[in-house]
Amino acid sequence: MAFSRRSNISNFSCCFLVIIVLSLHCENHIVSSSASRFIQTRGTRFVLGGYPFFFNGFNSYWMMHVAAEPSERHKISNVFREAAATGLTVCRTWAFSDGGDRALQMSPGVYDERVFQALDFVVSEARKYGVHLILSLTNNYKDFGGRTQYVTWAKNAGVQVNSDDDFYTKNAVKGYYKNHIKKVLTRINTISRVAYKDDPTIMAWELINEPRCQVDFSGKTLNAWVQEMATYVKSLDNKHLLEIGMEGFYGDSMPGKKQYNPGYQVGTDFITNNLIKEIDFATIHAYPDIWLSGQSDGAQMMFMRRWMTSHSTDSKTILKKPLVLAEFGKSSKDPGYSLYARESFMAAIYGDIYRFARRGGIAGGLVWQILAEGMQPYADGYEIVLSQNPSTGRIISQQSRQMTSLDHMSSNRTNSQSNKLRNSKEQ
Repeated sequence: MAFSRRSNISNFSCCFLVIIVLSLHCENHIVSSSASRFIQTRGTRFVLGGYPFFFNGFNSYWMMHVAAEPSERHKISNVFREAAATGLTVCRTWAFSDGGDRALQMSPGVYDERVFQALDFVVSEARKYGVHLILSLTNNYKDFGGRTQYVTWAKNAGVQVNSDDDFYTKNAVKGYYKNHIKKVLTRINTISRVAYKDDPTIMAWELINEPRCQVDFSGKTLNAWVQEMATYVKSLDNKHLLEIGMEGFYGDSMPGKKQYNPGYQVGTDFITNNLIKEIDFATIHAYPDIWLSGQSDGAQMMFMRRWMTSHSTDSKTILKKPLVLAEFGKSSKDPGYSLYARESFMAAIYGDIYRFARRGGIAGGLVWQILAEGMQPYADGYEIVLSQNPSTGRIISQQSRQMTSLDHMSSNRTNSQSNKLRNSKEQ
């Protein structure tokens, strides 16, 4: 009996151990499966579900603002539907509106639930149409509040401030911004019932649209702010990617790189700011028609190619992170504008993005900007209405197909390498 009992205990222990191991395996599989639903990085590329993810995307910053009026929400749906039909898979839009008309954050820590539900709608519609979102958390400019509004709130509360650049250094202002980060990341979508920080529809968070700092052109002041805010974001959400929102201007860390700037600095340092480990990928913007106003189309295109080449090289060799051309376009307000000139510019930039992507450089591009019909107040000269611009839509669709083809090429290359490795081990 003693032996029999000991044997039963031993059998029970083995079964219990097996159950524990299987449970841990299942738990790890669930965690792994959950993580694979989020876009991640692998070297200089993005991956989704373990496979390479190259993309063609767009900017539509206005979505939450428009969706705050329920009768206008069809415009969000229309843009996502038309964008998806042309193969656009990533959209960058604002997750902020600080003070003013249809404000999300009416005053520090005080939010308009109606506007938050508008953002809920944007996220749920993106999910419906298979579009991933990059959500920006505030603005360098006073449009929709941004730094100016945060500093004004602090001044009204009795904080001694001197300029909008105090946004980066004053503890009270940084506290307001951190509260906004927490409010958005922990928001539970009233439509999907999924917390934003748990929603794989969101590709990435952006700290601030086009940060600039006039009191310190070296980039060091901004660097300290990025480090602090990036650490805070990751403490709340380690599932999503994070980027800064930079235009790509070089700073003092590598003086030789300043030759690629359009003749000036803006208080950022593309290298040091993006080397911060909590920052998952780098971005650049490009507006040669503004930055090099008055110069010929040829000179502007030459600048574009140098701008993209330099940053692509830096991302591969120094940062070792993906790079996204997060804003580019050609304005109809430019002297001598024509649809042909715009489409030629877009085709050239798309061609460069594709070539860089094949070599492990730029991983995707986001054209500025896509509008729905009947949105004249939001027209800034760069707008594209897909339903009204079929020829432009065809150029965009072609780029989407090209980028998608890279997904398959990279997947086949990865599978081939894996098979070779497995065969060599078996031999």
